[in-house]
Order: sequence, then C-alpha cells, then structure tokens
Amino acid sequence: MDKVIIGIHGLANKPEQSKLEEWWINSIKEGLANIDVESQFDFKMVYWAKYLYKYPLHDDKDYSFDDLFNTEPYQAAEEGEIKEYYDGFFDEVRARGRNIVGNSMDFLKDYTGISSLANWALGKYLKDLAFYYSDTQQLKDKEGDTALARIVLQNILKKELEACAGKKIMVIAHSMGSIIAYDVLQKIHADKPDFSISDFITIGSPLGLPHVISMIKCISGNIKVVTPEAVKGRWMNFADNKDVVAADFRLADDYKPNLNNVKVVDDLVYNSYHIKDNYNHHKSYGYLRTPEVSRRIADFLNQ
Repeated sequence: MDKVIIGIHGLANKPEQSKLEEWWINSIKEGLANIDVESQFDFKMVYWAKYLYKYPLHDDKDYSFDDLFNTEPYQAAEEGEIKEYYDGFFDEVRARGRNIVGNSMDFLKDYTGISSLANWALGKYLKDLAFYYSDTQQLKDKEGDTALARIVLQNILKKELEACAGKKIMVIAHSMGSIIAYDVLQKIHADKPDFSISDFITIGSPLGLPHVISMIKCISGNIKVVTPEAVKGRWMNFADNKDVVAADFRLADDYKPNLNNVKVVDDLVYNSYHIKDNYNHHKSYGYLRTPEVSRRIADFLNQ
C-alpha cells in the first residue's frame, strides 16, 4: 500500500507553500538521518496561510525591517543539538500541577459561567484560538465563497485527506493545526466510516488546554473527548516542556480511547530550534527532527 505523510501547520503567517513544504521535508529528513534511517517518503503540505494572510512571509535580507520578514526560517541543527529527552521527577511535578490548574479552570467555567471572560483572555493572548472558535469570523474558500472560518479551514483539510483515501496515511499536525486535524478526523469518520489514517502525530499541541477541551465538547455535543474514530493505528502527542502553547501536554489524562481502543500516548521531547541565542521551543522544524518523532516516522515508513 502506498504511504503518505500529511503535514498540517498552525494559523500564524507562513512563507509561501513550496518553501514551507521544503522546510518540513528537510526537518523530517534531518531527524531521520540523525537516527541513521533512509528518508524516501511521499509528503503533502496542507496549506491555509494564503486564506488567512494577503502576503506570505519572506526571507529577503534586503528587507529585514519589513513586518513580513521571516525571522525564524528553517536551518539545520548544529552538531549534537538533536538530543533524546529523558523524563525526570520535575516533569511529573509540572504535569500534576498543570492538571490541578486545568481542573480548577474547568470547574470555574462550568459552575461560575466565566466563558465570556475566557473568550476575552483568548482574544488578548491566544488570538488564533479566538479566531478559530469565533461564530462570526468569516473566510473566503477556494471557490471564493464566504463561510465560517473554521468550516473553511476544516474543508481544506478534509479534501486533502479524502484525496489520499486508499493510502496508508500519517498526519503530523502542529500547534493550532492539531485542533483542526482533530475536528476533521472526527467529522470525516461520521461522513465516511471506511476512511482511516494509520498514525496521528500532534506536536506542540494546545489540545490539552481546558478551554479547547470545553469547546470540543460544546461544538460536538459530547460529554467526553476521545481519540478520533478515524485513527486506526496510533495517536502520539509530542511536547517540549518549555513550549507554552503545549502547556498541558498530558492529553492522555483527558482523551479517552476510541472504539478501536486507540489511546493517545504522550511523550516529552527536546525542541532545540533556535536562531543565534533565541530559542523557540514551539517551532515545528525543531519538533520534526527530534529522535522521538523521527523514530515514529521511521516505524510508519517501515510498516
């Protein structure tokens, strides 16, 4: 069976599609080379930045003062920077503390009606989440028709997935892209019960945030969140403990197994991406080349 890796980016502005796709491929290849694995694979980038932004980011150093100048392009890691991460005592302490905070936030939301306050905070500090969950935000789709923003984004991904039906599929979703991928994988199973993917990989995902879980329950009408039914093989969630977007990285505490008994497995990694002394532990390129993610990709390619 043919295999394909589908990459899904977040909602921040991006370089043009061909460049972003090239950089994701380079990151994956760099990680595979680090674990001595050959890197032949079919890759497709789900790209929706052109529906959100009039102009893409660029890396023309003659215009470095431009707001669209890309200050965080892909660049290969320096020797010894791609490292295995070993969970320690303080990781468990942090995880438990985040769970307590998350449960407290859920309690306040459910029993004191602070959803409007939560939405205000998201609008101020997490603009992408507020945009996606807005019931008034509109976007133009590929045909030029206007529709609810999250529906437009979901339909872009749904069409890409359906075009790969019959292949063995690995979905790698970063940041906000993981929320959109989760929603689409739930919906696509309802419409096409025979459609499935082998591997669902989430990196730097906000799916553990209480507000996100609450919105998934609200929109779906379900009282619990589960692994998407379209996932037949494995759901792996990778996070760097310094990644603020993935502040609650323990998805296994919240998401129940699906009917195929596929349960999300969490794994901490070290995202070493940086430009000079400026580290970004949320950057997709850094996640894609970690040994833990690379081994999962290698397993998929060797199945």
